[in-house]
Amino acid sequence: MDEMDIKKMHEKPPYGMIGILFFGASVAILNNTLLNIALPSIMTEFSVKPSQVQWLTTGYMLVNGIMIPASAFFIQKFTNRKLFLTAMTLFTIGTAVAIYAPNFNMLIVARMIQASGSAMMMPLLMNVMLVAFPIEKRGAAMGMFGLVMFTAPAIGPTLSGWIVEHYSWRTLFEIVLPFGILTILLAIFKLRNITPNRDVKLDVFSLILSSIGFGGLLYGFSSAGDKGWGSPLVYGTIGIGAFSLILFIIRQLLMKDPLLDFRIYKHPMFALASIISIVMSVAMFSGMILTPLYVQNVRGIMPFEAGLLMLPGAIIMGVMSPITGRIFDKYGPKAISITGLIITTISTYYLSKLELTTGYYSLMALYTVRMFGMSMVMMPIMTNGLNQLPMRSNPHGTAMNNTLQQVSGAIGSALLLTIMTKRMESTGAELAQGAAASSALAAGGDAAAGIKQEIYLKSMLDGINYSFLISAFISVAALILALFVKRVRPPKYEEVKKQEQEEIPVGSIKSLEE
Repeated sequence: MDEMDIKKMHEKPPYGMIGILFFGASVAILNNTLLNIALPSIMTEFSVKPSQVQWLTTGYMLVNGIMIPASAFFIQKFTNRKLFLTAMTLFTIGTAVAIYAPNFNMLIVARMIQASGSAMMMPLLMNVMLVAFPIEKRGAAMGMFGLVMFTAPAIGPTLSGWIVEHYSWRTLFEIVLPFGILTILLAIFKLRNITPNRDVKLDVFSLILSSIGFGGLLYGFSSAGDKGWGSPLVYGTIGIGAFSLILFIIRQLLMKDPLLDFRIYKHPMFALASIISIVMSVAMFSGMILTPLYVQNVRGIMPFEAGLLMLPGAIIMGVMSPITGRIFDKYGPKAISITGLIITTISTYYLSKLELTTGYYSLMALYTVRMFGMSMVMMPIMTNGLNQLPMRSNPHGTAMNNTLQQVSGAIGSALLLTIMTKRMESTGAELAQGAAASSALAAGGDAAAGIKQEIYLKSMLDGINYSFLISAFISVAALILALFVKRVRPPKYEEVKKQEQEEIPVGSIKSLEE
């Protein structure tokens, strides 16, 4: 596209085309969250162990970890139309294979095919929106992006809980398949090319290092909760992943045309946005893991009701995302992100005070308020950081953000689950020691079983509360970092082009931080 076409597009963005991309991304994200509640049913049908069934999510995540860092190359090399059609076709083929999978191994293959397509969706959508909208309107645009990113994952468990209670787990894929086919048909007739392309070469060695680095970290930290930190598989894969990642970063810094450009971190607001996003991803994933554990394991609430408890928070986050985007465009990121972080920190602290008798609706309200706070942070901070990058660096910025969210989510989940487990063990040992002299425990029978169950529930509750308290301190760290955020004043399109031609960082000409 030439300059005139881009200026016209900025005056009248292609909402229909963006709607198709939104629809495809929503289907892909929703599908990923649908399967979690169905894992016990799949274990029963294929007679597999928990450690085996976990590969349905671990395998999906590993493919994402390999593909997302490479998305910067694909977005620059191929047109957005060709890339989206390829990604959506792979995702739909994987969905169809999953429906008719005759055995567990074939189901894992199907999930990996799905992941190879869905991994491209979010970076591609973000990049199209950065091109389609003028910089001064990106907040509202990225707010709509947040509507997909935050709402679909939380709707999944509620919908999945109801479907699994009434139908086969295969129905989860059967529902998604028609939407995948519809998205492909719409894309064939309506999608056009708007992202700039250039003839970049794929550095295979960089791709190998990236795959081992990010894949090793994701697998190692994700396995820690199940296998323990002392497992050679856990610390071995983390060590290999970290070493490969260091080599990958060094290689990218030495290359003229890197697979993933780490030089974008010379822009201070992008670097700060990345750090805050990592911290917030850890805090957000803690709520998504610890809340269901409390609801289902401590309180014994059924999966559907557990998913329903988290639904209002998802709706609030989705509704607020476009609103916060517009506020960002008008006032900048600092005030709204600090407000959101204060709400997030306070609500997380109160979640560390849960009791065995905490009311269902009280917990729902607390979780919803927490999501309300988070909705004010992620998109404004991320958009402000991306605004400081030169246009040619957009694919690298979006790939970096998506990769870091994946890795930080896995690391944060593993660490908080470990903290919960260690606290649970120490509390359980103290309670057991206190109950050792109990005559009922010594006598055995139902009374002893009741005491043991009470010790288990109390120790788990204490572990969950302690993890939420740690998460509150993590939110405080993000709040302190947010105090240093400065608004990137967006330049006009003509000034951006001048900067691109002269290779001057966007932050130096009328892209001033206030």
